[in-house]
Amino acid sequence: MIKTQIQIPDDLYRRVKRLAESQEWSLAETLRRAAELLLAVRSPGAGDSRASWQLDPPANTQLRADPFADPDWRLHANLGLGASGLLKQSRK
Repeated sequence: MIKTQIQIPDDLYRRVKRLAESQEWSLAETLRRAAELLLAVRSPGAGDSRASWQLDPPANTQLRADPFADPDWRLHANLGLGASGLLKQSRK
């Protein structure tokens, strides 16, 4: 086995540690099992399945204008106009 060091956020560490304790596994065993599960789901050799994946077509939002065309859209959203205000504005 190879010994290594990793950095993970404090909250993630606590959650993984709690899981390990509840299963009576070591932290290392828990992380090995997590890595094995991840590789089973997203194996680097599974390139064929990714090639056949297609992005869904965009949803019909019935917008008449691009709500993000206004360069100040972030300002309006942060001032409380929010998404619903941006959508109303774009439907005019």
